[in-house]
Amino acid sequence: MILVGNQRGGARDLAQHLLKEENDHVELHELRGFSSETLHGALNEAHAVSQGTRCKQFLFSLSLNPPKNERVSTDAFERAINQAEARLGLNGQPRAVVFHEKEGRRHAHAVWSRIKADEMKAIQLSHSHNKLMEVSRDLYLEHGWQMPEGMTDRSKRDPRSLSHEEWQQAKRLDKDPRAIKTAIQDAWASSDSSAAFSHALEERGFKLARGDRRGFVAIDETGKPYAISKWVGVKAKDIRDRLGSEAPLPDLNEARERYARDMQASMDGHRKKLLEEARAKKEAAQRARAALVERQREERARLTTALEARQQAEAKTRQSRFRPGLGGVWDHLRGEHARIQSQNEAEAYAAHTRDRKQKDEAIFRQIEERQRLQQDRNQERLEQLRQRQEVLTDARAFAERADQARNERLAAFRERRQQPAQKRPRTRDGPEVGR
Repeated sequence: MILVGNQRGGARDLAQHLLKEENDHVELHELRGFSSETLHGALNEAHAVSQGTRCKQFLFSLSLNPPKNERVSTDAFERAINQAEARLGLNGQPRAVVFHEKEGRRHAHAVWSRIKADEMKAIQLSHSHNKLMEVSRDLYLEHGWQMPEGMTDRSKRDPRSLSHEEWQQAKRLDKDPRAIKTAIQDAWASSDSSAAFSHALEERGFKLARGDRRGFVAIDETGKPYAISKWVGVKAKDIRDRLGSEAPLPDLNEARERYARDMQASMDGHRKKLLEEARAKKEAAQRARAALVERQREERARLTTALEARQQAEAKTRQSRFRPGLGGVWDHLRGEHARIQSQNEAEAYAAHTRDRKQKDEAIFRQIEERQRLQQDRNQERLEQLRQRQEVLTDARAFAERADQARNERLAAFRERRQQPAQKRPRTRDGPEVGR
């Protein structure tokens, strides 16, 4: 189940949108925590309460879209709404739930008031997109539905919010036109205004702009434009009816410049993060080396103690072979003492050789451990250097794109300013007239 939510104001516009008759069926399923029994009245109550605060986006609107052709019960919708409510921290807040049915598909909308009436404060909704994504992923797993590509492939997210690893993965993947179309259509389906549509597009890695030939376009991080009318499959008139005029939006070159600047800033952020990670990994490597050395020293100390104890025990055993007193004198006379001495010397040498070999093996093993640690560190440093160089290259590329878009925008602006003078050239005595 796809969950798309955003903070917003506009109680009257939202109520009108949720009760639009363009749907086959509209059902006001629940009003909780409101005095009014109508959706308009309930959302206006939320607006009235918000007047006691400085909060402008006093509502949180959530759409719940199950997979196509799946039969989802009302209980399942309610459980999903409750899960989202708990994850967002909106427990017990006034809530409205509306069901829509259109073209054989059923989906739901839930709207909460963000204002806690007892404290007259707005509930902070941090990382709401990530939290809803987690709930959505849980719902797909719970119901056994096939998970959309965007949930399994995190590189389809807004490239400005990707981690460095995710950005590298996204660069290696070619853009699939089907994925682009799905992303733009999903953003369109979940939006009821220009601001909401722009926000939904940015969450999917696009920025809304004004095309060269009027109309709305979306651009990706490379500056490539996608005509909304074409990719959504809706007439330009219907798009303007929902989004209004495209005039307030930045033109194509300005949007490209802004997006490139944003991406340049993101690359700078990646570079700073890589430097921080490098420092942290260096400190971790130093700690790992110190811990390894300390452990190896303890192992060697224990081995030395064990070898010395064994040497002493074996020496005592060899020494015990010599008889004291008259027996020893007799052994000297008959050559037994010399034989035992020769045997002890041979055994002592064999023991010495054995102990040295055992100690060498321990040392060699420890050297290999240290070499592996150093090799890992060397590879880590080379990879860090490669990543920083790659990020620097990306940042320069986005800076060049931003400068190019800025120059094109300024050139177009100068050309527009010069057009009237070229259209009607003037002479010393006034406008030139044809003869």
